[in-house]
Amino acid sequence: MSSMTFLHRTIVTAWTIAALSFAPIAASAQDMRGGALRDPASAKAVVARHGMVVAQEKLAAEVGAKFLARGGNAVDAAVATGFAMAVTYPRAGNLGGGGFMVIHSTAKNEDVAIDYRETAPQAATQDMFLTDGKPDADKSRKSALGIGVPGTVAGLALALDKYGSGKFTLRDVLQPAIELARDGFIIADDNADTFPQWHAWLSRWPSTQKVLARPDGSALQDGDRLRQPDLAMTLQAIADKGTDGFYRGEVADKLARSIREAGGLITTDDLANYQAVLRKPVRGSYRGYDIVAMPLPSSGGVVLIETLNILEGFAMQDYAQGSAPSLHLLIEAMKRAYADRARYLGDPAFSDAPTAKLLSKDYAATLRKGIDLTRATPAADAVSQPREGENTTHYSVADDQGNAVSNTYTLNFSYGVGLIADGTGVLLNNELDDFTAAPGASNAYGLVGFAANLPAPGKRPLSSMSPTIVLQDGKPVLVTGSPGGSRIISATLQVIVDVLDYRMNVAAAVAAPRLHHQWMPDEVRVETGFPDATLDALRAMGHRIAVPLGQTSTNTIFIDAAGFHGAPDPRTRGATAAGN
Repeated sequence: MSSMTFLHRTIVTAWTIAALSFAPIAASAQDMRGGALRDPASAKAVVARHGMVVAQEKLAAEVGAKFLARGGNAVDAAVATGFAMAVTYPRAGNLGGGGFMVIHSTAKNEDVAIDYRETAPQAATQDMFLTDGKPDADKSRKSALGIGVPGTVAGLALALDKYGSGKFTLRDVLQPAIELARDGFIIADDNADTFPQWHAWLSRWPSTQKVLARPDGSALQDGDRLRQPDLAMTLQAIADKGTDGFYRGEVADKLARSIREAGGLITTDDLANYQAVLRKPVRGSYRGYDIVAMPLPSSGGVVLIETLNILEGFAMQDYAQGSAPSLHLLIEAMKRAYADRARYLGDPAFSDAPTAKLLSKDYAATLRKGIDLTRATPAADAVSQPREGENTTHYSVADDQGNAVSNTYTLNFSYGVGLIADGTGVLLNNELDDFTAAPGASNAYGLVGFAANLPAPGKRPLSSMSPTIVLQDGKPVLVTGSPGGSRIISATLQVIVDVLDYRMNVAAAVAAPRLHHQWMPDEVRVETGFPDATLDALRAMGHRIAVPLGQTSTNTIFIDAAGFHGAPDPRTRGATAAGN
């Protein structure tokens, strides 16, 4: 595929309340089937003047754009998008998972991070994922033991309450999601690709098969209509009672009962006690731009800024974008920052990571000295001192008032653990696999962890989610992030470097082939799209090349005097930039 096709159209939905003075425009990315565009430079961004939502699923992106068109701000649109994706993108959009949101608020002159990561239940133990003293992946990934207390409802509600425009209530922003769940929508795009792929996973649970399968028990297919009446009732309960409609009362009782009957640990008290947390973002600088990113318990901000700090000491523009010398530096910087992630990072309520040191320019300079411009550093030598899922989804929102939202939320695996809590429509996560089962063990994405990330009651597992906003002179210029488990940070990094160092248009930067190194295993994962000569040059430097990389999807907005440039990642069918 040599280009992306964009279909501009007026969006009209059943829930339109007021006539619009202008019509939102939307454009969807074509599918790349897991690789980069053959000609990334041909990729074109969608341009809008008043605001933009870029998300992995088009119906939800259009919902968010409608709120911008009705005078809402970026937070209103982001919350509406998040609730809509819980209906229209069930493999990652969710009520039964959690995530992180970074907000740049002009009204409050504030940058803030909202941590709505899942927590371990009070009955969690340090050895809960061990069998005979050894890590048991089935416990953390396939069973209800891996379900964490969901945070999405609390996090989205908190964002709207504290940073919304005040023009819309929680009931208002939930209404499109309620109608989509009640009336249904036609399965297409990524949903049509993944329902058959994950049918066996979902069909392990009778309560899920009742919802996410055809009446005869076969997989949902392209063109089927998916109705979710129980989910509509849960959403309505939240609209009627606020977060208590989810965390207390009938819905909470059903959630806890289903989880316990499936072998999980979550109780009604765990649900009632859940709190989303307002946190101070981590901040860094790169080439004169300010980087505002997610703090712990997401490792994303720390690892991203540490990597950028290392790269800042190199004249990246002296090396052609995508060339072996440029990619070598990216790999070596990633390797060192991911090594620190494994050694030091965890839930800040349970461990004291040396964050200030890891974010410092001086520390980056020390790490930089160890990089050989011509040879790969073995992973064992990249440690400074001795001592997430493809189901994730990211969306970016910006408005003409100067506000911006970068949001990443997740169920861990595609469709999480696969269990829909009977009578709720809520698909549940297996997020506790992001804990380290034992020191030195790895999770489903191969990320190694140590004591700082062992399970404990109420603890939040370490994450790689990296919602990020880049500012220039205090104003947003780039809003980005990605799904992809351990690959989230490296995907976000490469978009930032391609836009800021190589001055690529944002659509080309999003479409360009990506690679990844996470310290352990000591290998470079690559997408299709790199020239064989480039990969051979990397091998000659000592890099071990492995394929495939796995899916990332950096739905991104670039902002300049011409307006909002939305770049839906063409790796996901149906990814959409919806603006006005």
